[in-house]
Amino acid sequence: MGKAPRSRRGYNGRVCLESAIFERESWELGVGSFAGNREVGFCVIWGTSARYFGVSKMKFMKLGSKPDAFQAEGKAVRYVSSELATDVIINVGEVKFYLHKFPLLSKSNCLQKLVLKANEENDDEIHIVDFPGGPKAFEICAKFCYGMTVTLNAYNVVAARCAAEYLEMTEDVDRGNLIFKIEVFLNSSIFRSWKDSIIVLQTTKSLLPWSEDLKIVGRCIDSIASKTSVDPTNITWSYTYNRKLAEPDRIIEDGVKFPEKMESVPKDWWVEDICELEIDLYKRVMITVKSKGRMDGTVIGEALKTYAIRWLPDSVDALVSDAHAWRNKSLVETIVCLLPSDKGLGCSCSFLLKLLKVAILVGADESSRKDLVNKISLKLHEASVRDLLIPARSPQITIYDIELVQCIVNRFLMNEKCNRDMDVEKNEKGSDNFVLELGSLLNVGKLIDGYLVEIALDRNLSLSSFIDLSQMIPESARPIHDGLYKAIDIYLKEHPNLTKAERKKLCGLMDVKKLSMDSSMHAAQNERLPLRVVVQVLFFEQVKASAGVRSLNNNNNSGDASRSTTNTDEECEMTIAENCRALKKQMSQMRIKGDELRKNGKLAKKNGKNSRSGMQLLPSRSRRIFDKLWAVGKGHGDNRSSETSGSSQSPTSLVPGDTKSSASASRHRRHSIS
Repeated sequence: MGKAPRSRRGYNGRVCLESAIFERESWELGVGSFAGNREVGFCVIWGTSARYFGVSKMKFMKLGSKPDAFQAEGKAVRYVSSELATDVIINVGEVKFYLHKFPLLSKSNCLQKLVLKANEENDDEIHIVDFPGGPKAFEICAKFCYGMTVTLNAYNVVAARCAAEYLEMTEDVDRGNLIFKIEVFLNSSIFRSWKDSIIVLQTTKSLLPWSEDLKIVGRCIDSIASKTSVDPTNITWSYTYNRKLAEPDRIIEDGVKFPEKMESVPKDWWVEDICELEIDLYKRVMITVKSKGRMDGTVIGEALKTYAIRWLPDSVDALVSDAHAWRNKSLVETIVCLLPSDKGLGCSCSFLLKLLKVAILVGADESSRKDLVNKISLKLHEASVRDLLIPARSPQITIYDIELVQCIVNRFLMNEKCNRDMDVEKNEKGSDNFVLELGSLLNVGKLIDGYLVEIALDRNLSLSSFIDLSQMIPESARPIHDGLYKAIDIYLKEHPNLTKAERKKLCGLMDVKKLSMDSSMHAAQNERLPLRVVVQVLFFEQVKASAGVRSLNNNNNSGDASRSTTNTDEECEMTIAENCRALKKQMSQMRIKGDELRKNGKLAKKNGKNSRSGMQLLPSRSRRIFDKLWAVGKGHGDNRSSETSGSSQSPTSLVPGDTKSSASASRHRRHSIS
């Protein structure tokens, strides 16, 4: 192509672009330095000049040097202000561009073909459909062809790159063409910047499939993932970190605060910045991060929790609304599939349970819910009662989803059994693991007892469901039955229409020997309990009192003032067992023992700092019942009453008539303090 005449001024006072717009112009690439000049600036020079643009949070590239001569006429027309008449009309979307063929054809192979085709068809206009980036991207390419000033940054560089690819602005057409310059900018600046890489990745969504075919998406993801695994001590770029430290898990935070200045970069410095990505891009980034194998599971879990907090709404109505139901469902399923596989150690049990609630509400697929249940079961001992209160869905009639909790508990127990079997197979070194597993069992036992207390308030809860869940907990996980007793008492209160047989079956869940003194005193006065249970409570409290007095006497006789007067649990159990056997075989001596207990009770009261006497604490009504036991035991040692023989270690017999009389005379004085 020959060189056109030098530029001259037109009638409107503007520079008429002729030769200047066709000449090769300089281009400048400016980059900023982050965090106190710790990152050295980078500049690529092409043409005649280049300069640094100082410290900036976003890198950019300036192309061309001529003033911008593009003008607009409404929203649908763009033209170049010039004395030279335009000779080509290009329609991009709904916008018409009135341009000159020469500068365009010198840079674009595609436009050469389109102009040739239009000439053959005697068509004055060229129509381009589905142009990547739309009219704005086309205008960037057109300005580059004219040599006008164009500034590219993370927000528009992908659109310009895709548009240049469409227009075939390659090196074959002209040396130093737009594709080459954009690629240099991407590789030398954008992909070296943490935040610019994220911004560019966000812009690729609207430019598919071009951005994918040009591998811009993949390169962005690799850039981001590689930076997440950098040693935190080597982080020199800016990042977002607004989370509160040591804050409990919540699906939605009420607000964010800027934390105090941290002395060092945390391991999870990167999780907030990538939260701005849409779920499909976020998933690809996280998969790449995990595939590198250098990221701790705890950090992965923190990233997923932060993303859930960022995007999941905090109200049920918003969660299940038609406008967002599909998005929320996809989001939950994606988070579940990204959860760390290291036995769920990366996420707290509280977060997993909240995620399960959301999964149920949005109708996540069965595999996602099952995966969550498995991960929750591994950490059930860390859960709280509130976490387990998952609302039931139709057709269930209960308030909370009892079946789901049963499934989680069952899975937990299966895991515990498997772990114990593995410890036994290994060697005796598994003693430490055994202690940890026992601690987990105890925590779960306490957790389920607390859960039973909550669901007992539900009048739609069937007795069988209550009993089934209670019986899932092994005896070793429930050394004390206070929590279970409280749940039973509440269930009796909320379900007053239970039959005598149902009340008996319900109360059979607890072992009165495992009640504390306070719970025993409460049970002894509880009018909702069957009389047989009350008698058992009184009996075993009296046995415990006897054992305590005997221990006190032995300690006093020894004269050792430094020795503790409190028996261990094991010694107490042995003493109870011995007393029970003695009571069974020698009921004829009960009155003598009763006298001794009363006598020793006074001594125990005098030495109240070391021992408590059950006889002194029992209400008058309960003491009369126990006096009846001694009298009946002496006169009718061989008789038994079905009303009071529920335990092999209960009092041996009661006269039916006396039982009825005692019950009718005192039932109105039994009460509950629950």
